[in-house]
Amino acid sequence: MNKANLAVIMTCYNRRNTTLACLNALYQQKNDCDVYLTDDGSSDGTTEAVKAEYPEVQVLQGNGNLFWVGGMHLAFGEAIKYQYDYYLWLNDDTFLEANAVSKLLQVHQNLTELGYSDSIVVGSTKDSIIGKATYGGAVKSKNWYSNKFEFLEPSSVIQKCDAMYGNCVLIPKSVAAKVGNIDIAFVHSLGDLDYALRARKLGCKIWVAPGYIGTCTKNSIRNSWADTNLNILERLKKVLQIKAFPLKSWTIFCSRHSGPFWIFYWLLPYIRAIIGYKDLATSP
Repeated sequence: MNKANLAVIMTCYNRRNTTLACLNALYQQKNDCDVYLTDDGSSDGTTEAVKAEYPEVQVLQGNGNLFWVGGMHLAFGEAIKYQYDYYLWLNDDTFLEANAVSKLLQVHQNLTELGYSDSIVVGSTKDSIIGKATYGGAVKSKNWYSNKFEFLEPSSVIQKCDAMYGNCVLIPKSVAAKVGNIDIAFVHSLGDLDYALRARKLGCKIWVAPGYIGTCTKNSIRNSWADTNLNILERLKKVLQIKAFPLKSWTIFCSRHSGPFWIFYWLLPYIRAIIGYKDLATSP
């Protein structure tokens, strides 16, 4: 394989047109890359369409139960075997601007010159219609009772942050060598936050790049565990689901990252689901 110096890590499931649009924007970048895409058992012809339009993409097959963390773990693990200089996590509903990858690489180069080579660089996204910020870097809430990580809006300069949402994240090989892969103790959510927090414990830094690198629509809370229009029983059922706070994953996250009083923080999303009190949010 004639290897590029950048591997793009993606996972997808049953949104063929969205995945293709993401790849189209990716291939508009000026930087060569090798793409590792996990298709987690799509039934809408995603794999066939990707292979037809982008035969250079390495498509890995999931069993339908990998979700975001499992799919990213599979693709990232395959790419790591080839020792790329950089790895770019990219959600398939994130559409990059033309210079996005160059921008992230330049930020890391600047950080390296300042002595911060072991740094993760996070790209921020905004809504394509209303222009509101959606995903990117995160900082821990200053509320004493909260274990929540809150979005850090990008500015005109680079900013240090505590964690990140995994929509568009540049990881250099030195960080990947220290931290390894995404932990499959998580299933859909929390894996990106956990990766960031583990990286920081190992001495790595996390930075938000200036401005925006593209667009991504924010997930709605409608019909979710945080939707106060649902009754208590419905919210409790949903807060325990894979895409929310399943007991095993949430227990691992809190016990790993929330200090000696982690059980208190562990309770918060379940309390919120019961009483619907938004200020007790404990959300990734």
